[in-house]
Amino acid sequence: MIDLEAQVYGVEVERLGDIYYCTSLGLENIAIMDYVLVQTENGIEVGKIILGPKMMKFEELGYEPKAILRKLNEEDKNVWLQNEEKAKEVTEYASQVAKELGLKMRILESRFTFDGTKLIIFFGADIRVDFRELVKILAKKYKVRIELKQVGIRDEVKKIGSLGLCGQEACCCRFLRDFSSIKMELAKTQQMMINTAKISGRCGKLICCLKYENEFYQEVLKNVPNENSIIEYEGGPAKVVTVNVFLKEVTLQVIEENQPILIKVPFSYFNNYSLKKISDEADNDELYDENIFNDDFN
Repeated sequence: MIDLEAQVYGVEVERLGDIYYCTSLGLENIAIMDYVLVQTENGIEVGKIILGPKMMKFEELGYEPKAILRKLNEEDKNVWLQNEEKAKEVTEYASQVAKELGLKMRILESRFTFDGTKLIIFFGADIRVDFRELVKILAKKYKVRIELKQVGIRDEVKKIGSLGLCGQEACCCRFLRDFSSIKMELAKTQQMMINTAKISGRCGKLICCLKYENEFYQEVLKNVPNENSIIEYEGGPAKVVTVNVFLKEVTLQVIEENQPILIKVPFSYFNNYSLKKISDEADNDELYDENIFNDDFN
């Protein structure tokens, strides 16, 4: 089987949206940050070159790349700017009509294709919305093919903009192109306060930056036992009371002279020691005195 490949450029039609990989056959002096016309599933649209050129296999792309139609000339730029202004008017008008119709939807953004034959309107909603009447009204006014596209809450925040808990512009608005699955386990691994209000973004979902340092925490905690587990320590059973990833130390509860005491052990001990876990739950273990381990130290 022949591995077909081509020299392509990455083109962004929507800011921080999908990247379209296109060839530059017959075109010269194409460079990053140039605005070009490209063929997308919506029709001919204006895009900005954000990467390339580079060789990529068709198998890697998942499709046969189309050619960039041309760089924008002055006439093209005027058409594009007119479309942008008209799209702003559409957004305002569509929001007004949706409100009059009692539709529980948030009109976020509108976009015309370059040739003006299609109008795409992005909206957010918390419930299913019957927008057929809205489409009829808009089609009658603008006389183009209209597509209403609902986006998720995270994409909604990306479009309208937001500040993160750090005080900077939210990652989704600044550079984040794809969203990863963020789970509560990430916050627990990083020993953050499990208060969803304090670790959630404006979208109401867990903050995306929990993902950035997770590999570091996983590496640091690789050989460290879990809290509340029972391990063998210095020839006897010990209960893991706390794991402090910032101080890199584990607090163990051990028995000496039939009395429970707390000791602190550095992470390095577990990296150099073949850990023998006796139990994940203290009350399931038969190798220690349950009453002693459950004494209240407070």
